[in-house]
Amino acid sequence: MFIGKNIYVGNLNYRSTVEGLKALFARYGEVAGVSLVTDRQTGQPRGFAFVEMASADAAHQAITDLDGKEFEGRKLRVNEAVNKPRPPRE
Repeated sequence: MFIGKNIYVGNLNYRSTVEGLKALFARYGEVAGVSLVTDRQTGQPRGFAFVEMASADAAHQAITDLDGKEFEGRKLRVNEAVNKPRPPRE
């Protein structure tokens, strides 16, 4: 059973924008935030993002409908975001 509201979105086009992702996910409900991940050194997009939906039901529906669908020329990989422990920075 899906309980979270955070969604991992992978295989993004490197030209994808926060605004474009908000518009895509807004079809399913209120988007609380979008984090487009970039490389720390180069600032270039890394091809994935995290989308936070305001409701778990909207998040579940977005995952169900968008996983494997084409967006900006790429087939998206969409699933529940998993919190992974980060190793300490040295």
